[in-house]
Amino acid sequence: MVSDSMLVLLLVCIVAILSFVTYSIRKGNVRLIHKLYFCLSFSLVIWLGACVGIYFTDPGNTPALEVWDALTYLGGPFACTLALLISMVFVAGWEKLPRKCFLLFIPPVITNLLVWTNPLHHLIYRTFSVDNSAIEFGPLMFVTGLFSYIPLMASIVVMITFAVRSKNRLYMWQALFFVLGDLPPMVVNIMATLKLVNVSLVATPLSFALTIVFHGFSIFYFHLLDIKPLALQRVLERLSDCYLVLSDTGLVVDFNRPFYETFGKQYGIQENVFLQNCTKKEGEMGGAFYTLLSSVEACRNSKSNISYEQTVLLEENQETVKKYYMVEITPILVEEEKLGGFLAFFKDVTKVKESMQKLQNSQAKLMEQERLASLGQMVGGIAHNLKTPIMSISGSMIALENLLNECGESLGDPDVTEEDYREIYEEAAGWVEKVREACAYMSDIISAVKGQAVNMSLSETGEFRLEDALKRVFLLLRHELVGNGCKLEVVNSLGQDPLLQGDINSLVQVLNNLVTNAVDAEKAVGGGSITICLEKTETELQIQVKDRGTGVPEEIKRKLFRQMVTNKGALGTGLGIYISNSVIRARFNGRMWVEDNPGGGAVFGIAIPLQYVDLVPQRKEESE
Repeated sequence: MVSDSMLVLLLVCIVAILSFVTYSIRKGNVRLIHKLYFCLSFSLVIWLGACVGIYFTDPGNTPALEVWDALTYLGGPFACTLALLISMVFVAGWEKLPRKCFLLFIPPVITNLLVWTNPLHHLIYRTFSVDNSAIEFGPLMFVTGLFSYIPLMASIVVMITFAVRSKNRLYMWQALFFVLGDLPPMVVNIMATLKLVNVSLVATPLSFALTIVFHGFSIFYFHLLDIKPLALQRVLERLSDCYLVLSDTGLVVDFNRPFYETFGKQYGIQENVFLQNCTKKEGEMGGAFYTLLSSVEACRNSKSNISYEQTVLLEENQETVKKYYMVEITPILVEEEKLGGFLAFFKDVTKVKESMQKLQNSQAKLMEQERLASLGQMVGGIAHNLKTPIMSISGSMIALENLLNECGESLGDPDVTEEDYREIYEEAAGWVEKVREACAYMSDIISAVKGQAVNMSLSETGEFRLEDALKRVFLLLRHELVGNGCKLEVVNSLGQDPLLQGDINSLVQVLNNLVTNAVDAEKAVGGGSITICLEKTETELQIQVKDRGTGVPEEIKRKLFRQMVTNKGALGTGLGIYISNSVIRARFNGRMWVEDNPGGGAVFGIAIPLQYVDLVPQRKEESE
């Protein structure tokens, strides 16, 4: 029976549980584990309420007592199942209860059906009484009791296993409080069912009150939902596509499903199996496995992060697909820098690699288009430049032909002296020298054009004189400069000739672009002088192209090297400066800038680190 002191304790428990649950619900942030905890609390309130009902019921009113007793089964069996679910959610980190978990509620439902229909079959009670000493249990009482013990025992095993595996002090404290909450009702239940001691009717529900206290302490005091395993898993999954957790001995502790699908299936990687003992396959995947093992060992020896890129061949939709992963092995250091294990991150960078390749291809195409556009602009000037030497050669050949004819007609003429023949020879030699000069000039132009027509991806890296690059610029832009009333000057304040490491064709393209822009700027003001200044700082060689044109607006200047912008309207694309900056960075590890020219116009600068520059004496013809 229920005593007066027990009644007070029951009422206090009911009020305390309802107050705490109400406060927690109002506080918000209610998730699955909270909901299960609240269900456990409500089932216990029903149980305790039924005990209060028994207290106020006449002991001789057996049917009413049987109803109150049946209500207690809405608490007991369901409370055990809910305790197990709370443990499973804590360990597995579920945000939503899997459907298969609802199968756990089948035994409590059957137990309640048997209890409520007990007068018809007496399978639970042969003789019913609220006095534990007078109860005579039926044949299924022990079976239904067993179904109550199993969830509690399973909950304890789940929590202890998790605590041992996690080796985390916080999780171990949480697991301890869960176990302490599950132990009292299990012990009391076993003693009541086996009649080991004379247990009061309210002993079992009051023991579950301890479960509510300990579970609530673990969940709310330790902020379980803020730091539960799911949160750590989510962090790992956000940081990586696959992850693998190893102990200090190489034992597989944990991994996520993407890791299993990508790597685990290939080797039979399972929890509680040493990584080095997993099945190894030959070929590409075998290489990935051996790289992982060797990286873990390197991480063990250095106790520092090890990073590398791994190529993996996978079968997807009956096709072999190549994927790229960035792998980082991180040592897990515990107290006093002792190695506790390893965490391996696998980040899928396949799309990044593909995007980078597409970007490189697109940039190469843009650079090639810009080169072709530049060549197209030079075609007119080149054609004009070639006309002069061709006409010179043609005139020289006519003069030579006339001299040959004159020489042939004078043979045998006594009036033609040796001195006359010498004059013919000297004049012919003069015309031949003019042909030689014209051919050399054409050869220089053809070499310059040929160099600029080379594809950007086939750059010729080597040593070259800056003087040679400037000569090509003069040759290629001569017609454009003359046609627009511009003059190109070089001011070398170094006293020496820079010898550069890089691709001469790329630098010529950039200088051509800058000089062409300067010509366009000068053209707007009627032409003028364009100056290429060579200067040196402590760390850089600077090549400055100065014009006295209209200048560059500030809004264009801010975006010039980061976006494809132009102030030429429909006459410009903005590709030239943008690509020029990319070329200087890629080919010379340099940089570009723009500023206002104090005398009006703009100054476009190229800076090349001195480590790529040697200063050599100027050629004699230049110094003279």
